[in-house]
Amino acid sequence: MIKLSIVVPVYNVEKYLRECLDSAIVPGMDGYEIVCVNDGSTDSSPEILEEYRERYPELIRVVHTENQGLGAASNNGVAASRGEYIAFLDSDDSLTDKAIEEMLDICNFGDDIYIFNFASVTDEGRLISINKGCNHRGEGAFTLESYPEILFELPSRANKIFRQSLFESNGIFYPSPVWFEDYRTNPKLYPFCRSIRYVDKDWYNYRQQPESITHVKNTERNLEIIDAAEDLLGFYHKIGLFEKYSAELEYSVFYNVLLTSSDRVNLIDPTSEVQEKLLEYTKSRFPDYEKNRYFLQMNKKYKLLHFLIKNKQHKALNIVLKANNIVKKK
Repeated sequence: MIKLSIVVPVYNVEKYLRECLDSAIVPGMDGYEIVCVNDGSTDSSPEILEEYRERYPELIRVVHTENQGLGAASNNGVAASRGEYIAFLDSDDSLTDKAIEEMLDICNFGDDIYIFNFASVTDEGRLISINKGCNHRGEGAFTLESYPEILFELPSRANKIFRQSLFESNGIFYPSPVWFEDYRTNPKLYPFCRSIRYVDKDWYNYRQQPESITHVKNTERNLEIIDAAEDLLGFYHKIGLFEKYSAELEYSVFYNVLLTSSDRVNLIDPTSEVQEKLLEYTKSRFPDYEKNRYFLQMNKKYKLLHFLIKNKQHKALNIVLKANNIVKKK
Protein backbone atom coordinates (compact mmCIF):
# COMPACT_ATOMS: atom_id res chain seq x y z
CA MET A 1 0.00 0.00 0.00
CA ILE A 2 1.30 3.44 -0.93
CA LYS A 3 0.74 5.91 1.87
CA LEU A 4 2.60 8.91 0.43
CA SER A 5 3.33 10.23 -3.05
CA ILE A 6 6.10 12.79 -3.50
CA VAL A 7 5.18 14.88 -6.56
CA VAL A 8 8.16 16.53 -8.27
CA PRO A 9 7.33 19.00 -11.07
CA VAL A 10 10.39 19.31 -13.32
CA TYR A 11 11.28 22.03 -15.80
CA ASN A 12 14.86 22.71 -16.94
CA VAL A 13 16.56 22.01 -13.60
CA GLU A 14 19.46 19.81 -14.66
CA LYS A 15 21.74 21.65 -12.21
CA TYR A 16 19.71 20.64 -9.14
CA LEU A 17 17.67 17.61 -10.15
CA ARG A 18 20.01 14.87 -8.93
CA GLU A 19 20.33 16.47 -5.50
CA CYS A 20 16.56 16.82 -5.32
CA LEU A 21 15.85 13.19 -6.21
CA ASP A 22 18.63 11.82 -4.01
CA SER A 23 17.11 13.63 -1.02
CA ALA A 24 13.81 11.80 -1.54
CA ILE A 25 15.23 8.32 -2.08
CA VAL A 26 15.40 6.02 0.93
CA PRO A 27 16.54 2.55 -0.21
CA GLY A 28 14.42 -0.22 1.25
CA MET A 29 11.70 2.10 2.52
CA ASP A 30 8.20 0.92 1.61
CA GLY A 31 4.96 2.85 1.53
CA TYR A 32 5.82 5.75 -0.74
CA GLU A 33 6.54 6.68 -4.34
CA ILE A 34 8.11 9.55 -6.25
CA VAL A 35 6.08 10.90 -9.16
CA CYS A 36 8.13 13.16 -11.43
CA VAL A 37 6.34 15.31 -13.99
CA ASN A 38 8.59 16.51 -16.78
CA ASP A 39 6.87 19.72 -17.89
CA GLY A 40 8.40 19.93 -21.36
CA SER A 41 12.01 20.41 -20.26
CA THR A 42 14.48 21.28 -23.02
CA ASP A 43 17.69 20.60 -21.08
CA SER A 44 18.99 17.24 -19.84
CA SER A 45 16.33 16.90 -17.14
CA PRO A 46 14.31 14.23 -19.05
CA GLU A 47 17.42 12.06 -19.43
CA ILE A 48 18.22 12.41 -15.73
CA LEU A 49 14.65 11.41 -14.85
CA GLU A 50 14.82 8.32 -17.03
CA GLU A 51 18.17 7.40 -15.51
CA TYR A 52 16.68 7.51 -12.01
CA ARG A 53 13.54 5.67 -13.11
CA GLU A 54 15.67 2.83 -14.45
CA ARG A 55 17.72 2.72 -11.24
CA TYR A 56 14.65 2.76 -8.97
CA PRO A 57 11.79 1.29 -11.08
CA GLU A 58 9.65 0.36 -8.07
CA LEU A 59 9.97 3.80 -6.50
CA ILE A 60 10.09 6.40 -9.27
CA ARG A 61 7.54 7.03 -12.00
CA VAL A 62 7.93 9.67 -14.69
CA VAL A 63 5.17 11.51 -16.54
CA HIS A 64 6.15 13.52 -19.64
CA THR A 65 3.96 16.42 -20.77
CA GLU A 66 4.20 19.53 -22.92
CA ASN A 67 5.19 22.69 -21.08
CA GLN A 68 2.10 23.98 -19.28
CA GLY A 69 3.50 25.59 -16.16
CA LEU A 70 3.94 24.66 -12.51
CA GLY A 71 0.24 24.52 -11.68
CA ALA A 72 -0.59 22.08 -14.45
CA ALA A 73 2.48 19.97 -13.66
CA SER A 74 1.36 19.76 -10.04
CA ASN A 75 -2.15 18.72 -11.09
CA ASN A 76 -0.73 16.06 -13.43
CA GLY A 77 1.34 14.75 -10.57
CA VAL A 78 -1.66 14.55 -8.27
CA ALA A 79 -3.68 12.74 -10.96
CA ALA A 80 -0.90 10.21 -11.50
CA SER A 81 -0.28 9.57 -7.80
CA ARG A 82 -1.35 6.39 -6.07
CA GLY A 83 -0.70 7.52 -2.51
CA GLU A 84 -3.29 8.39 0.11
CA TYR A 85 -1.30 11.57 0.75
CA ILE A 86 0.55 14.01 -1.49
CA ALA A 87 3.67 16.06 -0.74
CA PHE A 88 5.18 18.42 -3.31
CA LEU A 89 8.90 18.81 -3.85
CA ASP A 90 10.13 21.48 -6.25
CA SER A 91 12.93 20.09 -8.37
CA ASP A 92 15.47 22.73 -7.32
CA ASP A 93 14.79 22.08 -3.62
CA SER A 94 15.44 19.07 -1.40
CA LEU A 95 14.17 17.16 1.61
CA THR A 96 16.11 16.93 4.85
CA ASP A 97 17.49 13.72 6.36
CA LYS A 98 14.81 11.43 7.82
CA ALA A 99 12.04 13.50 6.21
CA ILE A 100 10.51 10.57 4.30
CA GLU A 101 10.48 8.23 7.31
CA GLU A 102 8.97 10.88 9.57
CA MET A 103 6.40 11.94 6.97
CA LEU A 104 5.21 8.36 6.62
CA ASP A 105 4.90 8.05 10.38
CA ILE A 106 2.92 11.27 10.78
CA CYS A 107 0.47 10.29 8.05
CA ASN A 108 -0.72 7.49 10.32
CA PHE A 109 -2.54 10.09 12.42
CA GLY A 110 -5.11 10.29 9.62
CA ASP A 111 -5.43 14.08 9.37
CA ASP A 112 -6.25 15.81 6.09
CA ILE A 113 -3.36 18.30 5.97
CA TYR A 114 -0.02 18.35 7.79
CA ILE A 115 1.99 21.56 7.98
CA PHE A 116 5.71 21.53 8.79
CA ASN A 117 8.69 23.89 8.89
CA PHE A 118 11.12 24.62 6.09
CA ALA A 119 14.66 25.93 5.83
CA SER A 120 15.66 28.72 3.47
CA VAL A 121 19.07 27.98 1.97
CA THR A 122 21.39 29.73 -0.45
CA ASP A 123 22.02 28.44 -3.96
CA GLU A 124 25.04 26.63 -2.53
CA GLY A 125 22.94 25.04 0.23
CA ARG A 126 24.03 27.22 3.16
CA LEU A 127 21.33 27.71 5.77
CA ILE A 128 19.76 31.18 5.85
CA SER A 129 16.91 30.61 8.28
CA ILE A 130 14.44 28.09 9.67
CA ASN A 131 10.88 29.16 8.94
CA LYS A 132 8.09 28.05 11.22
CA GLY A 133 5.34 26.47 9.18
CA CYS A 134 2.39 27.38 11.37
CA ASN A 135 1.69 29.52 14.41
CA HIS A 136 -1.01 27.31 15.92
CA ARG A 137 -0.17 27.03 19.61
CA GLY A 138 -2.50 24.29 20.72
CA GLU A 139 -1.62 20.62 20.77
CA GLY A 140 -3.12 18.12 18.37
CA ALA A 141 -5.23 18.72 15.31
CA PHE A 142 -7.34 21.76 14.48
CA THR A 143 -9.84 22.92 11.87
CA LEU A 144 -10.49 26.14 9.98
CA GLU A 145 -13.26 26.92 12.44
CA SER A 146 -11.10 26.40 15.54
CA TYR A 147 -8.08 28.17 14.05
CA PRO A 148 -9.27 30.62 11.35
CA GLU A 149 -5.86 32.31 11.38
CA ILE A 150 -4.72 29.49 9.09
CA LEU A 151 -6.16 31.65 6.28
CA PHE A 152 -3.27 34.08 6.53
CA GLU A 153 -0.56 31.55 7.28
CA LEU A 154 1.96 30.77 4.51
CA PRO A 155 -0.10 29.20 1.66
CA SER A 156 2.84 27.31 0.12
CA ARG A 157 2.53 23.68 -1.01
CA ALA A 158 6.16 23.06 -0.12
CA ASN A 159 5.63 22.77 3.63
CA LYS A 160 2.46 20.68 3.54
CA ILE A 161 1.21 17.14 3.08
CA PHE A 162 -2.31 16.85 1.65
CA ARG A 163 -4.81 14.03 1.62
CA GLN A 164 -4.97 13.25 -2.09
CA SER A 165 -8.76 13.13 -2.26
CA LEU A 166 -9.06 16.77 -1.10
CA PHE A 167 -8.29 17.98 -4.62
CA GLU A 168 -10.50 15.87 -6.86
CA SER A 169 -13.40 15.45 -4.43
CA ASN A 170 -13.79 19.21 -4.13
CA GLY A 171 -12.84 20.17 -7.69
CA ILE A 172 -9.89 22.27 -6.49
CA PHE A 173 -6.76 22.35 -8.64
CA TYR A 174 -3.78 24.61 -9.26
CA PRO A 175 -4.25 27.17 -12.07
CA SER A 176 -1.60 27.53 -14.76
CA PRO A 177 0.32 29.35 -16.11
CA VAL A 178 0.08 32.02 -13.44
CA TRP A 179 2.00 33.26 -10.45
CA PHE A 180 0.83 32.74 -6.87
CA GLU A 181 -0.93 29.47 -7.68
CA ASP A 182 -0.56 28.34 -4.06
CA TYR A 183 -2.41 31.39 -2.73
CA ARG A 184 -5.15 30.78 -5.29
CA THR A 185 -5.54 27.14 -4.26
CA ASN A 186 -4.40 25.84 -0.88
CA PRO A 187 -6.56 28.10 1.36
CA LYS A 188 -9.59 26.80 -0.57
CA LEU A 189 -8.94 23.32 0.83
CA TYR A 190 -9.21 24.30 4.49
CA PRO A 191 -13.03 24.35 4.74
CA PHE A 192 -13.13 20.72 3.61
CA CYS A 193 -10.61 19.44 6.17
CA ARG A 194 -11.87 17.47 9.13
CA SER A 195 -8.49 17.98 10.80
CA ILE A 196 -5.23 19.82 10.16
CA ARG A 197 -2.08 19.22 12.16
CA TYR A 198 1.08 21.25 12.66
CA VAL A 199 4.24 19.16 12.92
CA ASP A 200 7.23 20.96 14.40
CA LYS A 201 9.74 19.34 12.05
CA ASP A 202 12.16 20.86 9.50
CA TRP A 203 11.63 18.63 6.48
CA TYR A 204 12.18 20.91 3.49
CA ASN A 205 15.10 22.92 2.10
CA TYR A 206 13.86 25.83 0.02
CA ARG A 207 16.57 27.14 -2.28
CA GLN A 208 16.71 30.92 -2.72
CA GLN A 209 17.91 31.51 -6.26
CA PRO A 210 17.84 34.32 -8.83
CA GLU A 211 15.10 32.66 -10.95
CA SER A 212 12.54 32.64 -8.12
CA ILE A 213 9.56 35.01 -8.00
CA THR A 214 11.39 36.94 -5.30
CA HIS A 215 14.12 37.96 -7.75
CA VAL A 216 12.42 38.14 -11.16
CA LYS A 217 12.95 41.63 -12.57
CA ASN A 218 9.49 41.87 -14.16
CA THR A 219 7.75 43.67 -11.29
CA GLU A 220 4.47 43.92 -13.26
CA ARG A 221 3.84 40.21 -12.78
CA ASN A 222 3.53 40.84 -9.06
CA LEU A 223 0.16 42.41 -9.85
CA GLU A 224 -1.09 38.86 -10.38
CA ILE A 225 -1.35 38.67 -6.60
CA ILE A 226 -4.46 40.86 -7.00
CA ASP A 227 -6.05 38.29 -9.31
CA ALA A 228 -5.12 35.58 -6.82
CA ALA A 229 -6.72 37.50 -3.96
CA GLU A 230 -9.91 38.07 -5.96
CA ASP A 231 -10.00 34.38 -6.84
CA LEU A 232 -9.72 33.39 -3.18
CA LEU A 233 -12.24 35.96 -1.94
CA GLY A 234 -14.68 34.94 -4.67
CA PHE A 235 -14.39 31.30 -3.65
CA TYR A 236 -15.26 32.04 -0.02
CA HIS A 237 -18.22 34.12 -1.19
CA LYS A 238 -19.34 31.22 -3.38
CA ILE A 239 -19.30 28.66 -0.56
CA GLY A 240 -20.99 31.07 1.86
CA LEU A 241 -18.10 31.50 4.28
CA PHE A 242 -16.88 35.00 3.43
CA GLU A 243 -18.75 36.77 6.23
CA LYS A 244 -17.71 34.17 8.82
CA TYR A 245 -14.02 34.59 7.98
CA SER A 246 -14.06 38.18 6.73
CA ALA A 247 -11.50 39.41 9.28
CA GLU A 248 -9.03 36.67 8.41
CA LEU A 249 -9.53 37.09 4.66
CA GLU A 250 -9.14 40.86 4.92
CA TYR A 251 -5.87 40.50 6.82
CA SER A 252 -4.73 37.85 4.34
CA VAL A 253 -5.19 40.34 1.51
CA PHE A 254 -3.39 43.05 3.45
CA TYR A 255 -0.48 40.76 4.28
CA ASN A 256 -0.08 39.03 0.91
CA VAL A 257 -1.04 41.82 -1.47
CA LEU A 258 0.16 44.95 0.25
CA LEU A 259 2.83 44.06 2.78
CA THR A 260 4.59 41.09 1.20
CA SER A 261 4.22 41.95 -2.48
CA SER A 262 5.14 45.61 -1.97
CA ASP A 263 8.29 44.54 -0.16
CA ARG A 264 9.17 42.09 -2.92
CA VAL A 265 8.69 44.70 -5.64
CA ASN A 266 10.58 47.35 -3.70
CA LEU A 267 13.64 45.15 -3.32
CA ILE A 268 13.71 44.67 -7.09
CA ASP A 269 12.90 48.24 -8.09
CA PRO A 270 12.11 50.88 -5.44
CA THR A 271 10.81 53.22 -8.17
CA SER A 272 8.26 50.73 -9.55
CA GLU A 273 4.68 52.01 -9.86
CA VAL A 274 3.48 48.51 -9.00
CA GLN A 275 3.83 49.46 -5.32
CA GLU A 276 1.21 52.19 -5.68
CA LYS A 277 -1.14 49.88 -7.58
CA LEU A 278 -0.95 47.32 -4.78
CA LEU A 279 -1.74 50.03 -2.25
CA GLU A 280 -4.65 51.36 -4.32
CA TYR A 281 -6.16 47.88 -4.64
CA THR A 282 -5.92 47.14 -0.92
CA LYS A 283 -7.47 50.48 0.06
CA SER A 284 -10.30 50.11 -2.44
CA ARG A 285 -11.02 46.45 -1.62
CA PHE A 286 -10.90 46.90 2.14
CA PRO A 287 -11.15 50.63 3.00
CA ASP A 288 -11.13 49.93 6.74
CA TYR A 289 -8.33 47.36 6.79
CA GLU A 290 -6.42 49.38 9.41
CA LYS A 291 -9.24 48.61 11.87
CA ASN A 292 -8.81 44.87 11.41
CA ARG A 293 -8.06 43.21 14.74
CA TYR A 294 -5.12 41.28 13.31
CA PHE A 295 -3.71 44.46 11.80
CA LEU A 296 -3.93 46.16 15.20
CA GLN A 297 -1.99 43.27 16.77
CA MET A 298 0.91 43.40 14.27
CA ASN A 299 4.47 43.48 15.52
CA LYS A 300 6.59 46.62 15.30
CA LYS A 301 8.43 45.44 12.20
CA TYR A 302 5.22 45.04 10.19
CA LYS A 303 3.90 48.35 11.47
CA LEU A 304 7.06 50.11 10.30
CA LEU A 305 6.90 48.48 6.87
CA HIS A 306 3.24 49.40 6.53
CA PHE A 307 3.92 53.00 7.53
CA LEU A 308 6.56 53.33 4.82
CA ILE A 309 4.39 51.63 2.20
CA LYS A 310 1.29 53.66 3.01
CA ASN A 311 3.21 56.94 2.93
CA LYS A 312 5.04 55.96 -0.27
CA GLN A 313 8.44 56.24 1.36
CA HIS A 314 9.90 53.86 -1.18
CA LYS A 315 13.56 54.77 -0.77
CA ALA A 316 13.38 54.44 3.01
CA LEU A 317 11.55 51.13 2.65
CA ASN A 318 14.30 49.86 0.36
CA ILE A 319 16.96 50.75 2.93
CA VAL A 320 15.06 48.98 5.72
CA LEU A 321 14.44 45.85 3.64
CA LYS A 322 18.05 45.58 2.48
CA ALA A 323 19.31 46.05 6.03
CA ASN A 324 16.98 43.29 7.19
CA ASN A 325 18.23 40.96 4.45
CA ILE A 326 21.85 41.61 5.46
CA VAL A 327 21.05 40.68 9.05
CA LYS A 328 19.27 37.48 7.94
CA LYS A 329 22.26 36.35 5.89
CA LYS A 330 24.76 36.75 8.72
